[in-house]
This record gives sequence, C-alpha cells and structure tokens, in this order.
Amino acid sequence: QVQLVESGGGLVQAGGSLRLSCAASERIFRLNAMGWYRQAPGKQRELVAGITSGGSTNYADSVKGRFTISKDNAKSTVYLQMNSLKPEDTAVYYCYADVVRSGTFWGQGTQVTVSS
Repeated sequence: QVQLVESGGGLVQAGGSLRLSCAASERIFRLNAMGWYRQAPGKQRELVAGITSGGSTNYADSVKGRFTISKDNAKSTVYLQMNSLKPEDTAVYYCYADVVRSGTFWGQGTQVTVSS
C-alpha cells in the first residue's frame, strides 16, 4: 500500500507563499495522476490542482494564476507552490495519488492557515 507524506503547511500572512510537498513511500511506476485537495471547516473537500503522468495540469478556478503544481517522477513527489495566499485558502490540504490498478491513496493532510 502506498503511503503519502505531506509537508510544508503552516501559518502565513495574506499575500505570502508556501510550498507543499507530498512524497510517496515507494516508487510509483504506474501513476495516473497526483495532486491536492483541500477542505475548509464546514465545507466539502475540493480539488485544488492535479497533474497527470504525462504532465498535464488542472487547477481550481479560485487558485489559477496563484498556485503551481509540479512533480518529480524519480522521487514520486508532487509539489504545490502557493503564492499570493488569501484567507480563503485556509484549509487542510490533502495529497492524493491515483495509481493504476491500485486505486487512490491519500495523505494525512497538512494545515494551511492564512491570516488577514
């Protein structure tokens, strides 16, 4: 079973930046996609950004132009660079990995708090 470990969350002022990382416990040789969801208190979990094995990316409209997703295939690691953070970006961010014939795996979540 693939384990995902997130890091990089924390407290930042509005307008600041954070970089999230998500490392898989083992090499992922057959990967459909990796990415990030987030869940704010009282709200549903929403997709923030995803990246496919071929490098195609997609973003939530609310983060386009501010967040950038990237990956390092050799390290089975995905990154989320978050710039121009807003208080409404405050949430627990969850990494996911969609692995061929194995299903979807989730990280434990990392808290991002943006103060106004």
